[in-house]
Amino acid sequence: MNFQQKLDKAIKKNDSFLCIGLDSAREEIPRSDLDIRSDLVLSFNKEIIDATYDLVSCYKLNIAFYEAYGIEGLTSLKKTIEYLKNRYPEIPIILDAKRGDIGNTARFYAQAVFDYWDADAVTLTIFTGKEGIEPFLKYQDKFSFLYLRSSNKGAADFQDIDVGGLPFFQAMAEKVSTWQEENYGIIASATFPRELAVLRQIFPGRIFLVPGIGAQEGALGKTVEAGLNSEKSGLIIHSARSIIYAGAGRDFAKKARIAADKLKEEINEIRYAR
Repeated sequence: MNFQQKLDKAIKKNDSFLCIGLDSAREEIPRSDLDIRSDLVLSFNKEIIDATYDLVSCYKLNIAFYEAYGIEGLTSLKKTIEYLKNRYPEIPIILDAKRGDIGNTARFYAQAVFDYWDADAVTLTIFTGKEGIEPFLKYQDKFSFLYLRSSNKGAADFQDIDVGGLPFFQAMAEKVSTWQEENYGIIASATFPRELAVLRQIFPGRIFLVPGIGAQEGALGKTVEAGLNSEKSGLIIHSARSIIYAGAGRDFAKKARIAADKLKEEINEIRYAR
């Protein structure tokens, strides 16, 4: 089963566009009985996953939150992915690695992401052009999300630079839209719903991975309205900190479930009313 099939199945089964980010920083994990375990991050991730697996369309793991702790952190990442694969194999996993390099180097990045880490999808920057993307697209059962508009306030410094009458992000999007491969989607931010709407016009049928809801205060209503395709689908709404750190006590997993369920239902209310 490829990424698209797994995602479609998870969305239908859980009636959810929600993607939870397991951006688990060790110093932010609630102090509880997890402290006495040998792998704090893995234990925390398992609790969050077990509490929310029936509310999500997928999970996204940002590799930076694991690389920061060296080999120990990367071991936690590997074990978290293995836990998901073994316990909840029907739920797709996105590795947020934001890779982007020349073709020869990209080939090894793709091998790492898909063969070693065993992720179902990856996030990529596209400044090197299609040459840096093709090694990932050759994994036809996997999926690549291409960064076109990021969620941070400073994104406009470069992404909105005028290029022949178009902002740079839109010029890149127009070029990418000529690529015929089926196994790529777009990253567009909830913090910039107007730009999200522009990208949806350029990519009417692509899956959008949308960060910025929650801690970054993206506008949910405008995001769903701008991002849905003609079939009221095509969206993965990502949230991390506002869910996984919803509680600071022993009941953190229960609080995470409550926050995840609330956001899931808010998304559904908007999309079904459209």
